[in-house]
Amino acid sequence: MPNKKYIEDYPYIAYSKPILTDEDLLQRSKFFYDFMDNRRSVREFSDIAIPREVIENLIKTASTAPSGAHKQPWTFCVVSNPEVKKQIRIAAEEEELESYNSRMSNDWLEDLKPLGTDWQKPFLETAPYLIIVFRCIYEFSAEGKKKNNYYVQESVGLATGILLAAIHNAGLVALTHTPSPMNFISKILSRPENEKPFLLIPVGYPADQCWVPDIKRKELSDICVFY
Repeated sequence: MPNKKYIEDYPYIAYSKPILTDEDLLQRSKFFYDFMDNRRSVREFSDIAIPREVIENLIKTASTAPSGAHKQPWTFCVVSNPEVKKQIRIAAEEEELESYNSRMSNDWLEDLKPLGTDWQKPFLETAPYLIIVFRCIYEFSAEGKKKNNYYVQESVGLATGILLAAIHNAGLVALTHTPSPMNFISKILSRPENEKPFLLIPVGYPADQCWVPDIKRKELSDICVFY
């Protein structure tokens, strides 16, 4: 426990969680695993409207993620304006077309074949919301002094993972889209220099006719080692 002086200098609050039975722990962990195991990346979206408050709750949930020195080095830009979504789609497809035609290796293209992806991204206009996650490399103090953030990539990755879980929990679907390079998003949204695009995530309901690849996840023995 921090000493008394430390607590006086920096406020602390008491924290506790109830101790559950082994059976409760097992049931809760299994339920959440089964629930999350049904999460899939979707590329065919419905244009059914989603209440803005739902999106706000999703982002607030993402912001509960741990971050280096509690700097919270993220900005979530939410786009629902059809014209802005169209601009993003046009720019993203330009980058994707070049990537598929010249940037990606043959091995990369082969690995993508089972997923059925190509350079065309109509979901960027169809999905009611696009959430663009930006990582904030640095920030400014009240006096205008530049201050670096810490473990930015890791912190934003954690927040994005929680965001995806929250989207699934809300009953919606999403896709982690990474047109590369993504500098065009910063220009379209007029974001400041200290913010760099991390992920573009369409959010909504799946289309009435929605198909996803029949892929399998690795077995526990392939991803986990106990010592």
